[in-house]
Amino acid sequence: MRVNKKYSCLPAEEKGIHIINIRAIEDIGYDQHESTLLNSLSKNPDADCKYGLYFRDGKRKVDYILVYHYKKSSAGKTLTRRVHYNDSSARSTKQDQPLPGKGVQLEMRESEPHVDYHEDDKRFRREEYEGNLVEAGLELERDEDMYQINQTHGLLKKINSVIQKITEPIQPKVAEHKPQTVKRLSYPFSREKQHLFDLSDRDSFFDSKTRSTIVYEILKRTTCTKAKYSMGITSLLANGVYSAAYPLHDGDYEGENVEPNDRKLLCEEWASYGVFYKYQPIDLVRKYFGEKIGLYFAWLGVYTQMLIPASIVGIIVFLYGCATVDENIPSMEMCDQRNNITMCPLCDRTCSYWKMSSACATARASHLFDNPATVFFSVFMALWAATFMEHWKRKQMRLNYRWDLTGFEEEEEAVKDHPRAEYEAKVLEKSLRKEHKHKETDKEKLTWKDRFPAYLTNFVGIIFMVGLTFAIVFGVIIYRISTAAALAISSTPSGRSSVRVTVTATAVIINLVVIIILDEVYGCIARWLTQIEVPKTDKNFEERLIFKAFLLKFVNAYTPIFYVAFFKGRFVGRPGDYVYIFHSFRMEECAPGGCLMELCIQLSIIMLGKQLIQNNLFEIGIPKMKKFIRYMKLKRRRSLDHEEHMKKKQRYEVDYNLEPFAGLTPEYMEMIIQFGFVTLFVASFPLAPLFALLNNIIEIRLDAKKFVTELRRPVAVRAKDIGIWYNILRGIGKLAVIINAFVISFTSDFIPRLVYLYMYSENGTMHGFVNHTLSSFNVSDFQAGTAPNDPMDLGYEVQICRYKDYREPPWSENKYDISKDFWAVLAARLAFVIVFQNLVMFMSDFVDWIIPDIPKDISQQIHKEKVLMVEVFMREEQGKLQMLETWKDNDKKKGENCNNHSPRLSRSHSGSLSSCHSYPLDV
Repeated sequence: MRVNKKYSCLPAEEKGIHIINIRAIEDIGYDQHESTLLNSLSKNPDADCKYGLYFRDGKRKVDYILVYHYKKSSAGKTLTRRVHYNDSSARSTKQDQPLPGKGVQLEMRESEPHVDYHEDDKRFRREEYEGNLVEAGLELERDEDMYQINQTHGLLKKINSVIQKITEPIQPKVAEHKPQTVKRLSYPFSREKQHLFDLSDRDSFFDSKTRSTIVYEILKRTTCTKAKYSMGITSLLANGVYSAAYPLHDGDYEGENVEPNDRKLLCEEWASYGVFYKYQPIDLVRKYFGEKIGLYFAWLGVYTQMLIPASIVGIIVFLYGCATVDENIPSMEMCDQRNNITMCPLCDRTCSYWKMSSACATARASHLFDNPATVFFSVFMALWAATFMEHWKRKQMRLNYRWDLTGFEEEEEAVKDHPRAEYEAKVLEKSLRKEHKHKETDKEKLTWKDRFPAYLTNFVGIIFMVGLTFAIVFGVIIYRISTAAALAISSTPSGRSSVRVTVTATAVIINLVVIIILDEVYGCIARWLTQIEVPKTDKNFEERLIFKAFLLKFVNAYTPIFYVAFFKGRFVGRPGDYVYIFHSFRMEECAPGGCLMELCIQLSIIMLGKQLIQNNLFEIGIPKMKKFIRYMKLKRRRSLDHEEHMKKKQRYEVDYNLEPFAGLTPEYMEMIIQFGFVTLFVASFPLAPLFALLNNIIEIRLDAKKFVTELRRPVAVRAKDIGIWYNILRGIGKLAVIINAFVISFTSDFIPRLVYLYMYSENGTMHGFVNHTLSSFNVSDFQAGTAPNDPMDLGYEVQICRYKDYREPPWSENKYDISKDFWAVLAARLAFVIVFQNLVMFMSDFVDWIIPDIPKDISQQIHKEKVLMVEVFMREEQGKLQMLETWKDNDKKKGENCNNHSPRLSRSHSGSLSSCHSYPLDV
């Protein structure tokens, strides 16, 4: 972009920012035109443009690319042509190469018998839009030779120096990671204040990221009204006028003779699995991709670092369970065959009585995740989540200061509030309808009445999809019940003993497959529901999309886990009075060791499966597959011309073959869902932080490689924070405290053990706990047709069987009624939930209060910069006042001289004199 004269007060030779390269892509092959032959015999016109990074003169840098398609109805050949637009003139070669402008339109119509109306309309809108871009001060160059394809002191300073030396091997080798000892005073650039800036090197004053952002804003604001379209590039892209618009990458990232550039440096020091142990070069990421993407990777890095202490504590808790499993009295009692506890059948008719000692392995495994240490770990993870949020806020403030975002005021954020193309199109459609009805059309906007059908569709759609998720979970429950009954018929004892494990494993795998499929479906549906709402701004669109997608994916991922944690085994009934589904399927029961072990299996498989399949394989495989398909299409098209196929591709061609950037919402979403797995049910799976840490170490480099090598360079967007994602994280942190309280209280046996230890134990130990939690049932009280078909399966006749519940025995007056022990345990559980929740939330709020959001040194530096900035502006104003006083003195002397030479002036002379007086002030 070179600033036009009417927008600039600089001399022509000082104009410094180049701007845009527009590439046309034609659909049908290549034509050997005479001009092409002549060009091939002369000097290569692309020799100085460094394969598309610069204009043809080799000096002006390309900052943005616009791509469009057009079809020709003649023999199926296309022309190669290029146009240069400057701020003063347009240079072309009409005799040699027909141009797509107005001067060539007649020539093309004479040689072509028919042109598609839609293509003609698109070309008309392109011509107007590009003409407006030139008037706005941009430089355009056409190239249609392309195919479809603060320093510390004292002790703290010494500590920092030691830490710096220790961490030096894991620091990336980029200049931005060197210790910052001097920070230049910064202020948002404006033409009115340009004399305050160091403009000695105008070509490098704005980096490539900033230049492309400036161009994108101009492209969005430049209108195209002749064809009744008032929108900019976003509308033209949506309507197919242009097929792509993207800034260029800095250059190649691999090869021996590649010139050094930021992209190559990022590939070597960031987007490589070999540097997984190093810190991220966040400043360089921000410089290349912009603040919004830089903040995402900075947040991901902080989250991954914070997972290290959580993983260590989780491993310690797990090892504690392994070390104490042989000392756990309840599991020892369950494994003791001398107890001879006969359990009631797990299903009607086909299932027989079974020994409690057969569930020994399950009981021992449950202790690994259901022990007193898990309560401590739940409290620790709640405080960890609060500390993580506070640590991120402080890190964010440091980045804001370092990246000059502390002055990112609301006026600058208002730039983001530019209406979306779809919104403007809807408003235009509404205006045209009212204009047709001869109504007032000033200041039209979309009201709630216009959006009511979309709101109703959103409400019904979300309710339907949530209901679909519940229905699928219910279907998996039916599968578990029916499969367990079918496998129980197995005649082999080994088959019967593995029924529970088999059913649980297969059901979880089914849940995982359904979750992965529905995740992709729900993502598309959430985007469609948001689009029909027609939000006004990109910010509103993004927030509504995030809310819908998160709601649906949260329900999809966690509904099976919630069922196992809080509903399975709660509505079973009792022997002789079981609860049935469809009058034939008996509700599931928890294992003798409790449902916590099954919850652990469910959580671990879903978490690991989503991370391995959805987050990693999909992110690697799908972009590779799309890239291969584009490559094969390009190869087929280029096979018509061997010379063109062998020619080295331009930078814009290589970037066009990359995958378009689809936003950060999918990247954040997978990490937020993972954060939920780490915090919501961590009481049942202490190793969740460890698996999340291992995944994120790979995820950072995987995302980095995707951004650097697989995606087109996104338009840089400024942002001060991670937006709505922070509120979602805080909400999950608060919800985690409540859920873990209920998991410990109702899913695990922690509270029943405490109640037994302090209320019912005769010797102050856990001996007799298992027998205390089991109720008795007289087999003669079975309902007709529900008793086991083989009552002698254990080798003896069973009169009394046991089941896990707190009920009166059959010899009691109120047999099978809920006993007083049940109410004592329930009261203790509810009391624990209230105490745990309030205590942990108080501790979290205390951590939030005691840690300041803004580091003290950063607040001091910000204050110091404001003082210095005020001093700079004060000096500037004083200089202006002195200059005005000088002008007034000179003007007064000129007036006196004029009065001496012309003592008698007419009214017209006075007017001229007045104009003469006002001239210096106007300058």
